[in-house]
Amino acid sequence: MKLLVDKTALITGASRGIGKAIAEKYAENGCNIAFSFAKSVEKANALESELSSKYNVKVKGFQSNAADFESSQALVDSVVDEFGKIDILINNAGITRDNLLMRMSEEQWDEIMNVNLKSVFNLTKASLRTFLKQKQGSIINMSSVVGVMGNAGQSNYAASKAGIVGFSKSIAKELGSRSVRCNVIAPGFIETEMTAELGDDALKKWTDGIPLKRGGHPDDVANACIYLGSDMSTYVTGQVLSVCGGMLV
Repeated sequence: MKLLVDKTALITGASRGIGKAIAEKYAENGCNIAFSFAKSVEKANALESELSSKYNVKVKGFQSNAADFESSQALVDSVVDEFGKIDILINNAGITRDNLLMRMSEEQWDEIMNVNLKSVFNLTKASLRTFLKQKQGSIINMSSVVGVMGNAGQSNYAASKAGIVGFSKSIAKELGSRSVRCNVIAPGFIETEMTAELGDDALKKWTDGIPLKRGGHPDDVANACIYLGSDMSTYVTGQVLSVCGGMLV
């Protein structure tokens, strides 16, 4: 059974990794997909063509800077013009600029806050009028287990991801009376193109500390997004769903 038929989702940062897996799972479940990307025009065009032909849904990529307030508003306006509505917003765009605090520059701090945290404010704010007019919607914000437990060398990243949790819980309280839900997914160690560069020894060090003794797959996160975007979760808001193999146990 397809769980997202006739719904439209806007997914930021969907040209690779977790974002791409979410887009694929959503399309497979009958959802029309609008997605944003920063630079990878070729990857975005390939994803657009692949999903629309394979799953017979409407798919369109938009080049946009989620960290920019006006660009985010223009993105939402373009999506509504093209698709007529937005049922699900998935704030997935994010980067890392790891460093110990004693070596961290102001630029490394500010870039992380702008891309990881301010982007969530930008897109949520830009989508607000659409969601309130529709009197329904699901906002899914991508945090991280690092935002809950911290990690040496990632104070900027951890702070940005912790901020997403507080922001989302507040938005859930603000918008609940209009049937607009806001939840958080906190992935753990998910094996993507970036983690593949760590090498076998580093991967084993990570997975040895995970109760399930393996890294997660982008599809594990995408499946959680299916649940929070579908009508199966209409009484779920303000929650943090950890997809981490037990790292936070």
